Amino acid sequence: MKNLSEIIIKDAEKILEKVDLSELEGKSILITGASGLVGTYFLACLKVLSEKKKIGKITAISNSKYPVYLNDLINYPEIEIVVGDLTNYEFLQKMPLADYIVHAASYGQPGRFMENPIKTLKLNTETTSFLFDKLKNKGKLLFLSTSEVYSGLTTPPHKESEIGSTNTTHPRSCYIEAKRCGEAICNAYRTKGVQAKSARLSLAYGPGTKPGDLRVINSFIQKAIQGKIELLDYGEAKRTYCYITDAVEILWHILLKGEESVYNVGGFSSVTIADLARKIGKCLDIPVVFPKISSDKISGAPIDVSLDMAKVKNEFGKTKYVSLDEGLERTIEWQKELYQLYLNNEK
Repeated sequence: MKNLSEIIIKDAEKILEKVDLSELEGKSILITGASGLVGTYFLACLKVLSEKKKIGKITAISNSKYPVYLNDLINYPEIEIVVGDLTNYEFLQKMPLADYIVHAASYGQPGRFMENPIKTLKLNTETTSFLFDKLKNKGKLLFLSTSEVYSGLTTPPHKESEIGSTNTTHPRSCYIEAKRCGEAICNAYRTKGVQAKSARLSLAYGPGTKPGDLRVINSFIQKAIQGKIELLDYGEAKRTYCYITDAVEILWHILLKGEESVYNVGGFSSVTIADLARKIGKCLDIPVVFPKISSDKISGAPIDVSLDMAKVKNEFGKTKYVSLDEGLERTIEWQKELYQLYLNNEK
């Protein structure tokens, strides 16, 4: 069985070939959502960097214990993993000051962020505001927003100058409005001279997710490993996916070099949900079953999600992206190894 950390480390090495992190030398870094997909890749990059340069203290905050199978990513002196609730004021007060803060703590899975709307709101508003009190003078903060702020628009690809038109009664309003408010908080601090930026991330995928992840790609792969992919609807919605190495490469650029307040972070691999299921089914030689009657289990989902990436191209020169076929191959490799690990542990 392959080392699960090694799969991510290899991806992180590819990211560092495209991003100069020398600015971080000797600096302190705080990352929230450290055990999530984005947080895991940020930590992997810092792990690789620590082997080449002297970096300052890294505080990685997670809502739950860091996965044992990724211990290699956090096994070095400069890092401290802290488990706690970022909506708890007493816990927030204990966090250290940092030169760089990446606020990535918020569920990216619709089913999860809709389960606890109050916590979703707090993580992106109250916690975001508090984190600025933990940012050192001349420090930089990156807030992970979402393409969901474009909900209600019908003419993709969406530009950063646009914003959605959904009501506060929308099924996903806790997430949409919280992210909009988080962006507004960042912009308010920018007016005071703070280097704060928001990244509207869309449909990042790849190795590093946990078992039972409810996002479409992970759900399909899990079902395929179990023997069959069954869709809840006809899969007509269109999605544009971004492999995690491309997403994190762009996020590093935004944090370190970004001059604007808001950036889109997405890819170019556009596919319908139905065709995505077929691709995964073909990779694993598994049947794909469509329902006779469509049902909408995740209400409020957009019909088409794609972002205008011109700003990233013009400012950072980003033109090459991992293809969906290559990204799926690496993600399936990860998921197969992960579920095999869990099966072995259950025996």
